[in-house]
Amino acid sequence: IKQSYDKIRDDKDPMMWVLLEYVDDKTDELKVSATGTGGISEFKSNCKQDQAAFGFIRVNASNDPLSQRTKFVFVSWCGSKVKVMRKAKLSIHISDVKTVFKSFAVEINATIPEDLEESTVMLAVTKAMGANYDRQTSNY
Repeated sequence: IKQSYDKIRDDKDPMMWVLLEYVDDKTDELKVSATGTGGISEFKSNCKQDQAAFGFIRVNASNDPLSQRTKFVFVSWCGSKVKVMRKAKLSIHISDVKTVFKSFAVEINATIPEDLEESTVMLAVTKAMGANYDRQTSNY
Protein backbone atom coordinates (compact mmCIF):
# COMPACT_ATOMS: atom_id res chain seq x y z
CA ILE A 1 0.00 0.00 0.00
CA LYS A 2 2.80 2.40 0.93
CA GLN A 3 4.65 1.58 -2.30
CA SER A 4 1.54 2.45 -4.35
CA TYR A 5 1.17 5.72 -2.46
CA ASP A 6 4.82 6.58 -3.10
CA LYS A 7 4.44 5.84 -6.82
CA ILE A 8 1.45 8.16 -7.11
CA ARG A 9 3.35 10.92 -5.31
CA ASP A 10 6.34 10.45 -7.67
CA ASP A 11 6.06 12.77 -10.69
CA LYS A 12 8.22 10.40 -12.73
CA ASP A 13 5.94 7.38 -12.21
CA PRO A 14 2.93 6.96 -14.53
CA MET A 15 0.66 5.51 -11.79
CA MET A 16 -2.21 7.96 -11.19
CA TRP A 17 -4.39 6.16 -8.66
CA VAL A 18 -4.73 3.23 -6.27
CA LEU A 19 -7.82 1.52 -4.84
CA LEU A 20 -7.67 -0.37 -1.55
CA GLU A 21 -10.32 -2.86 -0.55
CA TYR A 22 -10.81 -5.34 2.24
CA VAL A 23 -9.31 -8.80 1.79
CA ASP A 24 -12.71 -10.33 2.62
CA ASP A 25 -15.89 -9.64 4.63
CA LYS A 26 -14.45 -11.20 7.79
CA THR A 27 -11.23 -9.25 8.11
CA ASP A 28 -10.29 -5.61 8.46
CA GLU A 29 -7.08 -6.09 6.45
CA LEU A 30 -6.77 -3.96 3.34
CA LYS A 31 -5.09 -4.85 0.05
CA VAL A 32 -4.33 -3.05 -3.18
CA SER A 33 -7.15 -4.18 -5.46
CA ALA A 34 -6.42 -1.96 -8.47
CA THR A 35 -4.07 0.70 -9.75
CA GLY A 36 -4.09 2.71 -12.94
CA THR A 37 -2.47 5.26 -15.16
CA GLY A 38 -5.79 6.73 -16.32
CA GLY A 39 -7.73 9.46 -14.62
CA ILE A 40 -10.67 9.82 -12.29
CA SER A 41 -13.10 7.99 -14.59
CA GLU A 42 -10.83 4.94 -14.69
CA PHE A 43 -10.66 4.99 -10.89
CA LYS A 44 -14.44 5.34 -10.64
CA SER A 45 -15.01 2.35 -12.92
CA ASN A 46 -13.30 0.15 -10.31
CA CYS A 47 -15.63 1.19 -7.45
CA LYS A 48 -18.45 -1.33 -6.97
CA GLN A 49 -21.76 -0.91 -5.12
CA ASP A 50 -21.07 -3.92 -2.85
CA GLN A 51 -17.63 -2.64 -1.89
CA ALA A 52 -16.13 -0.47 0.82
CA ALA A 53 -12.80 0.91 -0.29
CA PHE A 54 -10.28 3.73 -0.10
CA GLY A 55 -8.53 5.48 -2.93
CA PHE A 56 -5.78 7.93 -3.65
CA ILE A 57 -5.72 9.83 -6.96
CA ARG A 58 -3.23 12.23 -8.58
CA VAL A 59 -4.82 15.00 -10.67
CA ASN A 60 -3.50 18.01 -12.55
CA ALA A 61 -5.39 21.19 -11.77
CA SER A 62 -5.13 24.86 -12.55
CA ASN A 63 -6.90 28.14 -12.11
CA ASP A 64 -5.62 29.23 -15.51
CA PRO A 65 -3.73 27.64 -18.44
CA LEU A 66 -0.33 28.74 -17.13
CA SER A 67 -0.48 27.38 -13.59
CA GLN A 68 -0.76 23.59 -13.81
CA ARG A 69 -0.27 21.94 -10.43
CA THR A 70 -0.37 18.36 -9.22
CA LYS A 71 -2.92 17.75 -6.47
CA PHE A 72 -3.99 14.62 -4.64
CA VAL A 73 -7.46 13.37 -3.71
CA PHE A 74 -8.29 10.93 -0.92
CA VAL A 75 -11.47 8.92 -1.48
CA SER A 76 -13.45 6.80 0.95
CA TRP A 77 -15.94 4.73 -1.03
CA CYS A 78 -18.93 2.97 0.51
CA GLY A 79 -21.30 1.53 -2.07
CA SER A 80 -25.03 1.22 -1.42
CA LYS A 81 -24.90 -2.58 -1.05
CA VAL A 82 -22.16 -2.67 1.61
CA LYS A 83 -23.09 -4.65 4.72
CA VAL A 84 -24.02 -2.70 7.85
CA MET A 85 -21.07 -3.86 9.98
CA ARG A 86 -18.58 -2.92 7.26
CA LYS A 87 -20.19 0.54 6.97
CA ALA A 88 -19.87 0.99 10.72
CA LYS A 89 -16.18 0.08 10.72
CA LEU A 90 -15.34 2.23 7.72
CA SER A 91 -15.26 5.44 9.75
CA ILE A 92 -12.81 3.86 12.20
CA HIS A 93 -10.51 2.54 9.47
CA ILE A 94 -10.32 5.85 7.64
CA SER A 95 -7.92 7.24 10.24
CA ASP A 96 -5.65 4.20 9.85
CA VAL A 97 -5.54 4.66 6.07
CA LYS A 98 -4.69 8.33 6.53
CA THR A 99 -1.52 7.34 8.37
CA VAL A 100 -0.26 6.11 4.97
CA PHE A 101 -2.16 8.44 2.61
CA LYS A 102 -0.95 11.56 4.40
CA SER A 103 -0.83 14.41 1.92
CA PHE A 104 -3.91 15.33 -0.08
CA ALA A 105 -5.76 18.49 -1.06
CA VAL A 106 -9.30 17.10 -1.01
CA GLU A 107 -11.13 14.31 0.78
CA ILE A 108 -14.22 12.86 -0.87
CA ASN A 109 -16.68 10.54 0.84
CA ALA A 110 -18.43 8.81 -2.03
CA THR A 111 -21.44 6.50 -1.93
CA ILE A 112 -22.70 6.70 -5.51
CA PRO A 113 -20.80 6.92 -8.81
CA GLU A 114 -21.98 10.49 -9.35
CA ASP A 115 -19.91 11.53 -6.31
CA LEU A 116 -16.84 10.67 -8.39
CA GLU A 117 -17.75 12.47 -11.59
CA GLU A 118 -14.62 14.15 -12.92
CA SER A 119 -16.27 17.59 -12.98
CA THR A 120 -17.35 17.22 -9.33
CA VAL A 121 -13.93 16.09 -8.14
CA MET A 122 -12.07 18.75 -10.12
CA LEU A 123 -14.36 21.51 -8.83
CA ALA A 124 -13.56 20.43 -5.25
CA VAL A 125 -9.83 20.43 -6.07
CA THR A 126 -10.02 23.86 -7.71
CA LYS A 127 -11.83 25.31 -4.71
CA ALA A 128 -9.21 23.85 -2.37
CA MET A 129 -6.34 25.43 -4.31
CA GLY A 130 -6.80 28.81 -2.67
CA ALA A 131 -6.81 32.12 -4.50
CA ASN A 132 -8.59 32.13 -7.84
CA TYR A 133 -7.56 35.21 -9.79
CA ASP A 134 -9.59 34.05 -12.76
CA ARG A 135 -12.86 34.01 -10.84
CA GLN A 136 -14.76 36.07 -13.42
CA THR A 137 -14.72 33.12 -15.82
CA SER A 138 -15.09 30.29 -13.31
CA ASN A 139 -18.33 28.54 -12.37
CA TYR A 140 -17.92 28.52 -8.60
